[in-house]
Amino acid sequence: MAENKVKSTKPVNKTPPKSPSDPAKDRAAKRLSCESNSSHEGAMAGEISALEEAFRKFAIHGDTRATGKEMHGKNWSKLCKDCHVIDGKNVTITDVDIVFSKIKGKSSRTITFEQFKEALQELSKKRFKDKSDEEAVQEIYKLIEGKAPIISGVTKAISSPTVSRLTDTSKFTGSHKERFDPSGKGKGKAGREDLVDASGYNEGLSIPALHW
Repeated sequence: MAENKVKSTKPVNKTPPKSPSDPAKDRAAKRLSCESNSSHEGAMAGEISALEEAFRKFAIHGDTRATGKEMHGKNWSKLCKDCHVIDGKNVTITDVDIVFSKIKGKSSRTITFEQFKEALQELSKKRFKDKSDEEAVQEIYKLIEGKAPIISGVTKAISSPTVSRLTDTSKFTGSHKERFDPSGKGKGKAGREDLVDASGYNEGLSIPALHW
């Protein structure tokens, strides 16, 4: 009877059961892999967005109706000047105009962002002659990324007859006239208050002549 009981006993399974946490680890590994790929793609997108942002800022410069999706030749030239794509040696304003006319459509007056990159690729060969085509493109991108139009000049005051009359001190009368000297410069406190002459001399006092 004892022998039969031993024979009927099932062999012990020595293989350890699969840990229930394994599927979770697999999912975590996949998620980390996806995040790594996403961060890499995000970095690449960041570089492109910097160039696109510069394109948009220059595209809408001086035009309230512009959407930023297309750029006129005038703003294209300004971008090349402000971002130092034009160096006066390898790339001139004439080169910039020629490339713009070449890239844009025959019936179009603007270029899109994709055409903008084509134009930069053309100029990069002239601007960075000592570099490979790929390096030249990257260098010209660096000149533009993150840049915005340079606003030069000082806002001029609007001149009108009314403003001129109100600011012309030679036409002032009464107490207002006393506040300025003949050159139009303000007298300061002396022009606003009656100051007492403490010198001891009075011009209005006349001493009669003595007759001996």
